[in-house]
Amino acid sequence: MKRTLVIMVKVPRPGRVKTRLGRDIGMDAAAWWFRHQSARLIRRLRDPRWQIVLAVAPDVAGMASKVWPADLHRIPQGNGDLGDRMGRIMRSMPAGPVCIIGADIPGITRTHVARAFAALGDHDAVFGPAFDGGYWLVGAKRVAALPSGMFRNVRWSTPHALADTIATLPGRRIAQVDQLRDVDTVLDLQPAPLPRTYHRFCA
Repeated sequence: MKRTLVIMVKVPRPGRVKTRLGRDIGMDAAAWWFRHQSARLIRRLRDPRWQIVLAVAPDVAGMASKVWPADLHRIPQGNGDLGDRMGRIMRSMPAGPVCIIGADIPGITRTHVARAFAALGDHDAVFGPAFDGGYWLVGAKRVAALPSGMFRNVRWSTPHALADTIATLPGRRIAQVDQLRDVDTVLDLQPAPLPRTYHRFCA
C-alpha cells in the first residue's frame, strides 16, 4: 500500500507563525524563516517512495495560499489542539503507512523519513523524538488499528509530550528513530547537537 507523508504547515504570516521565535528575532523575521524553511523542507523530501500531503492552517487561507507547490494535495488541519488535528489528519489518509511531521525541523532528510517508514514494517507506530521531550514525527502502520484515544491527555509543548503520547498506545509495538531538533526559539537556530540515530523498541 502507498506510503503517505503529511507535512503540517501554517501560512507564514507575521505574528501567526513561530511566535516564540518571533519574540527573539521579530515576527517578520520569524515568518520569513518559516516560509523559507518549509519551502526547503518540501523540496528536499519529495521522493517516489511516498506521496506528500500538506495539512494547512488556517484552513481557508491555507487551502488558497500560493506559498506552497500547487501540485501537492492539501487538506485543512481543522480546529482543536495539536492532538485533535493530528488524529483527524491520520484518520483522513488513505490506507497504508502514514507519517506526520512538522515543517520547523531543519534537519529532516529523506533518509530520516525512509527510516521511519521502514520501522513501520514490524511496528504499529513510530516516533521521531525531539531534544525537548516532544517529537518531530509520528507514524502509524495501520491507522484503523490504533486506539481512538491516541493523542488524548498529552501535555503538548512540554518535556512530557512524547511519553504521554506513547502512554496512549498500550500493548502496541512502538519504534523510535532519529532524534532531531525543532525550532522554537533563537537558541534552536544554533548548531544542533550531534543527532542520535537509533531504533528503540517498546513492547
